[in-house]
Amino acid sequence: MNSKQSSADLSAIDRIWKSFASVRLTIALLLSLAATSIIGTLIPQNEAPGAYLQTFGEFLYRLFSLLGLFDMYHSWWFRALILLLVVNIIICSLDRLKATWKIIFVRNPRFNIARYRQLKSKAEFNAAGATASLKDRFLPVVSRRYRYRRTEETDAGFAIYAEKGRLTRLGVYVVHLSVVVLLIGGLIGSIFGYEGFVNLAPGDSARSIQLRHNNQILPLGFDIRCDAFKVEFYDTGAPKEFRSSLSILKEGKVIEQKDIIVNDPLRYEGISFYQASYGSLSPTEVILNFTSQATGMIYSQRAAIGTAVDIPENLGTFTLKKYTRQADFRGHNIGEAFIGVLTPQNSNPIDITLPLKFPSFDKMRKGQVFVSIADFVPRYYTGLQVSKDPGVWVVYIGFILMIIGIYITFFMSHQQICVEVTLLDKKSQVMVAGTSNKNKMGMQKKVAQLAHRLANLTSGK
Repeated sequence: MNSKQSSADLSAIDRIWKSFASVRLTIALLLSLAATSIIGTLIPQNEAPGAYLQTFGEFLYRLFSLLGLFDMYHSWWFRALILLLVVNIIICSLDRLKATWKIIFVRNPRFNIARYRQLKSKAEFNAAGATASLKDRFLPVVSRRYRYRRTEETDAGFAIYAEKGRLTRLGVYVVHLSVVVLLIGGLIGSIFGYEGFVNLAPGDSARSIQLRHNNQILPLGFDIRCDAFKVEFYDTGAPKEFRSSLSILKEGKVIEQKDIIVNDPLRYEGISFYQASYGSLSPTEVILNFTSQATGMIYSQRAAIGTAVDIPENLGTFTLKKYTRQADFRGHNIGEAFIGVLTPQNSNPIDITLPLKFPSFDKMRKGQVFVSIADFVPRYYTGLQVSKDPGVWVVYIGFILMIIGIYITFFMSHQQICVEVTLLDKKSQVMVAGTSNKNKMGMQKKVAQLAHRLANLTSGK
């Protein structure tokens, strides 16, 4: 009963092994990953839910959300496809490694001289001298070129068998291993890494960021502070460069500082801070023009929000209260504007709106003094992309392995050579033949060169 059960279990294991060792499964998984990656480019990833609702409607939003298509590369099924591909590549490699293993790690490789006599990569010449003396001459030459060599006696002479590059047959498996390492590195980054963002005004700091794929707040374990932010523009108004001066603080102490620009991030404890964007903040300082109706004099003064400014000619004080991007005047939107309070001498305070588009707007009030905005100091915040990928070094190792494996696979080969010396009458006939698992034409040249070298030894050159 137990034996039958174990036999059935072994048969099931064999079937599973055969399924995962199939190249068809590899092709199916690769096509699936390619198709899902195309979907990931067509559907914007990690957008706000409102944007998805507006684009796809409620039904498709719920369906796509259930399938994880809005954060596809972090979905369980995408990770499962990668994991299946890893297992498939490993089992395929192990299944085919059995035959290669016997070739590489055999102590005494098989030597069939009849096989070499039939090869096209072959050169023959006649040599004077006894076979014993030719063996002493030929063996050192062959030994310098090939790591493994041995001699065998034949009925009419001897044969030298040599080879090198057995381990080069593992090149393709190194490539397979590199792909596995790359995929594992991607999985590590997908599971344990994250990507988020934080916006900082100059002088502000943050201890946490907002994640992109689920909008959760993630604590950093330290403070990131923006010491300064600078934007340069082209004459057309397009941004030329934006640069952030950042500091990392722990327990109030500055640990690290760096100015970052696009593609030159600040890295700390495996976390990278990239310069990603910028935006405008509400101005806090302006230059005001006060025009006296009595004298026609214009007085310019710098004013900060919340600070009262004395107006010359005893015309009172003016206090800037706030900035708004959309000001309302009698039911009409008049755009960006500053709101302030004018307090004339011995009179009640007056609320004043100063739209940027209409510098003479306050003239309609017809007071003793009218106020306008001459200029203001723009303020910007820096938008930082924050990412952590603990699998990045695994990916780098995978790339290095791939380069090594490709070099071994395409530029190195397992070479086998045979030098047979046969005594005919009073002369010896020498046959040099070789084979290689790759680069057959290159092997023909090596055979010709070795034959030429050995022929020169017998002729005394």
